[in-house]
Amino acid sequence: MATILVTGGTGTLGKEVCERLRSSGQDVRVLSRRSPEHPVDLREGTGLDRAVDGVDAIVHCASTPRGGDDRAAAHLLRAAGEAGVPHLVYISIVGVDRVPLGYYRVKRRVEQMIEEAGRTHTGLGWTVLRTTQFHDLVLRVLAGAARLPVLAVPAGVGVQPIDVREVAQRLADLAVGPPAGRVADMGGPEIRFFDDLARLYLSTTHRRRAVLPVRLAGRAYAGFRAGGHLAPEQSVGKVTFAEFLHRGPG
Repeated sequence: MATILVTGGTGTLGKEVCERLRSSGQDVRVLSRRSPEHPVDLREGTGLDRAVDGVDAIVHCASTPRGGDDRAAAHLLRAAGEAGVPHLVYISIVGVDRVPLGYYRVKRRVEQMIEEAGRTHTGLGWTVLRTTQFHDLVLRVLAGAARLPVLAVPAGVGVQPIDVREVAQRLADLAVGPPAGRVADMGGPEIRFFDDLARLYLSTTHRRRAVLPVRLAGRAYAGFRAGGHLAPEQSVGKVTFAEFLHRGPG
């Protein structure tokens, strides 16, 4: 049995990772601001030294588009290095090095920080997994857009959503294995345009809305239109978006 710390362990991905680690007999420490055992705010780094003490691996799932992931990672890497943690597993996103989106740039910076920490801190091994967008994210975007009379979506953008449970299982497997560096990307089973998924969502939820593809400006949008966030050669996911909608996210 290994002791594994999961940051963001109460989030959409983190809670699924914790469940699978516990199912395989691992001792799991959940790190989040609301955790009763290890209440840590990664942006400040307080309480981290106690949380990482004696762990065999860290699965770093905590993330926010509001910014600060690099600052949080700096605190985590310092504590992990000083505690002699042998393995850190990080979840990243396909396209962080291709799509010039602010959030993606920060995720790529964290990847680089982890690689550098592996060279600086003797014994700190690392594994980085990039995946395409989760079904849950696509659902939140569509559900939010459907509040208006017309459901607007970015024109010409394909999406390759993947089931969060499949990603969680992969992360759990990586956490109990040896450090592997940058592993193969994980992509969902199919690539479909946003307007197509919007119509599928409306049909499944029995809503009536006009779907309006909107052409947007900017380099980030151009990157998405070019498919920089897709992994067509790594379509390893099994659950389609349609199956996810019928099953329900819970």
